[in-house]
Amino acid sequence: MRIGVPKEIKAKEGRVALVPPAAGEMVKAGHDVILQSGAGEGAGYPDEEYRRIGARIVPDARSLYGEAQMVLKVKEPLESEYPLLRPDHILFSYLHLAADPRLTQTLRDVGLTAVAFETVDVGGRLPLLAPMSDIAGRLAIHTGATLLHSHNGGRGVLLGGLASSERGRVVILGAGVAGGSAAAAAAQLGAQVTVFARHRDSLERMHALGANVTALPSWAEPVERAVLEADLLIGAVLVPGAKAPRLVTAEQVRRMKPGSVIIDISIDQGGCIETIRPTTYEEPTYIYEDVVHFGVTNMPGAVPRTASQALSTVLTPFVLRLASVGSAGVARDPLLASGLNVAGGRIVHPRVAESVA
Repeated sequence: MRIGVPKEIKAKEGRVALVPPAAGEMVKAGHDVILQSGAGEGAGYPDEEYRRIGARIVPDARSLYGEAQMVLKVKEPLESEYPLLRPDHILFSYLHLAADPRLTQTLRDVGLTAVAFETVDVGGRLPLLAPMSDIAGRLAIHTGATLLHSHNGGRGVLLGGLASSERGRVVILGAGVAGGSAAAAAAQLGAQVTVFARHRDSLERMHALGANVTALPSWAEPVERAVLEADLLIGAVLVPGAKAPRLVTAEQVRRMKPGSVIIDISIDQGGCIETIRPTTYEEPTYIYEDVVHFGVTNMPGAVPRTASQALSTVLTPFVLRLASVGSAGVARDPLLASGLNVAGGRIVHPRVAESVA
């Protein structure tokens, strides 16, 4: 199969779906790997490294999409890429269609086969989403700690505090990979951390992170109480394929402390905080009711080399499998079927269908 890797065009997005060693595995398996010139440069991989492992380099996106049978991307196609999509393409990428009705309709109109990284489910786990969620969780704490600086509009709080001062209060909604990673990073900094989750096993994992971590069920009253006391509020709620449920209202945000910070990792799926909206790394924040909001939809793009290596590691066996079964075999494949979102002009993933109805 001709596997095409275009250059990502989302703002400040330097990730690439395949690092050179991973691309080399595709070539060894007999596939034709085609990269748009410069696709790997943002992650520190020049064209020459891909040439050395047997990949072909084409000059522009039109050439890439024109030759490829499978389009392997990191982020969803943007509007300028829509005309390059064909009915015979297999699109394999993060898609987050529940939060993007226009892209969903475009993929239906084109009639291609769209497989989303974030809904590939193996035994109740999301292996293609997990490494990016891990990175996003860690970045949420790093970013939040910086946004709390007074010159960034924050309260002027050091998350870990000092012997003579209070610890910063971090509240995290969700204890999956992203929420758990954020909780661990915040605990290591010495913050006072409160994590909300639905299941006891998740609460036990969070409680075990340290004496400065409190794990509570996601009931409305304790969530509201914690939100109003938070210095840093992190949304990390995920329902695979569906829009994120709204757990924090605009009225609650209005009552938060001036200069507190909100980072909603679930923004790709619409966000779990009512006042959040998508932003980019070019303009990552905005102020609403004296609260700093950060809604960047490609958080791991800030560390493209690390993120590309992590993504390629988990992605490689799935790309090889998809290249083997082709568009006709995806729905019958036990590892890939859950990732199938759109096929033949129809939305075939139940949660995506419900979200965009």
